Amino acid sequence: MWVLNERRGREKGGDRAKGCYEFCRAQLRYSPNSFHVEHYIPGSLGGSSSAGNLTLACPQCNLHKAIKIEATDPVAEQKVQLFHPRQMTWDDHFRWSDDTLYMIGISSIERATVELLQTNRENLVSLRWALQQLRLHPPDWVWTIT
Repeated sequence: MWVLNERRGREKGGDRAKGCYEFCRAQLRYSPNSFHVEHYIPGSLGGSSSAGNLTLACPQCNLHKAIKIEATDPVAEQKVQLFHPRQMTWDDHFRWSDDTLYMIGISSIERATVELLQTNRENLVSLRWALQQLRLHPPDWVWTIT
């Protein structure tokens, strides 16, 4: 596991992640934590350190994911692959709740990812709310003055 500071992380792929952790979409610039360059498929399971297997993860998502690449969809109660940020696009698989505070998985892969990584944990929802009040969340929205 690598732990990098934000500046170095941007040089190593933070721009690829559009300034956000790739699972929970927390914004790097507002995070009090350093972030982890996470192996989607861990080395212990044959994963490489190539760019296609590395993702930016917040410490909490990284700890919840650990070496897992599958999880159980809470609706279908079947084991499925986790969301893979290098092979899948966030917008195609997740959406924000109407109040934009909660990540919602569109299908079984995403529901399992939200559940396993706890992407709607209380501290993250609180951060989203605070940033939303400043019109800084969701990260990819363009706010207009009304």
